[in-house]
Amino acid sequence: MVWISHRDGARCEGCGTEITKGTFVLVARESGIRCLECAGLADLLYLPAGDPALTRRALGLSSRSATVVKFSRTRKRHERQGVLVEEGALERARGECEKDQARREGARVRRRARDAVAEQDYVVRFAQKVRDLFPACPAEEAEAIAIRACQKYSSRVGRSRAAKALDETAINLAVRAHVRHRYSRYDELLVQGLEPFEARPLVAEEIERMLDRWREPAGDPGVR
Repeated sequence: MVWISHRDGARCEGCGTEITKGTFVLVARESGIRCLECAGLADLLYLPAGDPALTRRALGLSSRSATVVKFSRTRKRHERQGVLVEEGALERARGECEKDQARREGARVRRRARDAVAEQDYVVRFAQKVRDLFPACPAEEAEAIAIRACQKYSSRVGRSRAAKALDETAINLAVRAHVRHRYSRYDELLVQGLEPFEARPLVAEEIERMLDRWREPAGDPGVR
């Protein structure tokens, strides 16, 4: 594993070269910090992450390789940045990728289409589950809840494993969040300067009243 140095000031234990920020180094407990020249990796080429097919092929064709990582100060963890591979392996991998680029692009298009259909089906099933649990919830509201909660690549409850299994607890959380923002003073209180933990108790009764209305059987004369 090769590290991208995130600070200046260190020196290679082998040749004494100064290690500046952004330098690729090998770090080992026995030998300390070493530049790629002293580590015997200076002839390898850096292939940044971003093209899985090219990376996979280059690694498979290279007899020597290394994973490149960098420490993220914001996430407080080391993250993979790419790989080091032999020049010949990288050239051959690029050639192979060029040959079947059309086939791989076609497969990506078909996969995206399948994923889009699956996502739409999930939103429909999620909305229907909302209506099952809250029969008096208007169809357009249920759809709005599902679309927001299930938004792809978001961290909302609809992307959780429980929600994808249409777990009632997860569905309830999504509906409650929708009601909190749409039918209570919650957002107004936040604008006034309250913290979420301060605002939520103040709107709890408003939320419960709306949820109780939506729980009424469809067609109940008491539902407005």
